[in-house]
This record gives sequence, structure tokens and C-alpha cells, in this order.
Amino acid sequence: MTVREILKIIYKDGWKNVNSITTGSEGRYLILRKLTYIAVFEPTETGYSVYFPDLPGCISYGEDFEVAQRQAAEALGLHIYVMEKDGDEIPVPSKTPQVDPETAAGYMVSPVTVFPDLLRNELDNRAVKTNLTIPAWLKELAEAQGVNYSKVFQTALMDYLGIYQSPMQNHK
Repeated sequence: MTVREILKIIYKDGWKNVNSITTGSEGRYLILRKLTYIAVFEPTETGYSVYFPDLPGCISYGEDFEVAQRQAAEALGLHIYVMEKDGDEIPVPSKTPQVDPETAAGYMVSPVTVFPDLLRNELDNRAVKTNLTIPAWLKELAEAQGVNYSKVFQTALMDYLGIYQSPMQNHK
């Protein structure tokens, strides 16, 4: 699911995007964190290599500048997601990051913006496969009644863990 698809679902469900918390008004509000880092687009023989001076190890590549921009945004979002999952501190974006002196001539510097909370929601709520072992007779009965294994397992697991709403509902 793309960020655009998530936003459509969020807005259809009555959420509104605001930059600050508003009190005393009707409706539900979603506060989106927006992070913008400077990326360095370095020309290569086959496209553009991209790095973020403020985020060592966050690199990307694209065959042309447009693809490199999209790939840079994806790399930035995933890099921040992993840092947060690992409990690492996210560095504050520099106003004037230092370009590596070994960067190829003709490089370009451009801001890249991501919404980490949307990406985290997309990644954390993606469907993942897991195997389950049940007795054959139970499987036969369930199939005869058209049971949706994923839905039953998800509901049972949430009940077992004492989770009564999805994490996205906690933001309401």
C-alpha cells in the first residue's frame, strides 16, 4: 500500500491533516511528522548516486534525476524507520550540511521530505505470512464453513494479547 492510498483511507475515515493540535473543535485530527533532509545527488556514468550528509549510511541511486529523487525519498523513509525501530536518536536536519569533499563535480543538493509516521503505519500494518499448525479434522471443518484463517487468527491473537483496537485507532 502506498502513502497516497493510506492518506485516502485516513481522510475517508474522517481524519484531517493539521500541523498542530487543535482543541475544542469537532472531528478527528491526525498530526503528521514531516522531516526534510538535504540530499546530495552525485552524477555517475549511469545515473545519480545519492547520500544524506546528516544520515551516514543512508544512500540511494537512480538511473536519472527523477528516479533518483523517488529512490532517495524511499531510502530516507526506510532509514529513519529502522533508526526508530532500533531506538536510535534521529539527528536534527542541518541547515547547511557538509558535502563530502570527494563528491564528484556537478553534484546537486536538494531537500527530500518524508512523513515517517505514514511509512511506519504502512510497514507495521502490512500483511505478513506465518505458518500455523492445526489438527486435520479442524481444518476440514473450517474449510467446509469457508473460514477466513487470517481474520480468525488475527482476532484471536489480539484477544489473547489484550489488544482491542489497532494501533492506528489509538491516534484518534
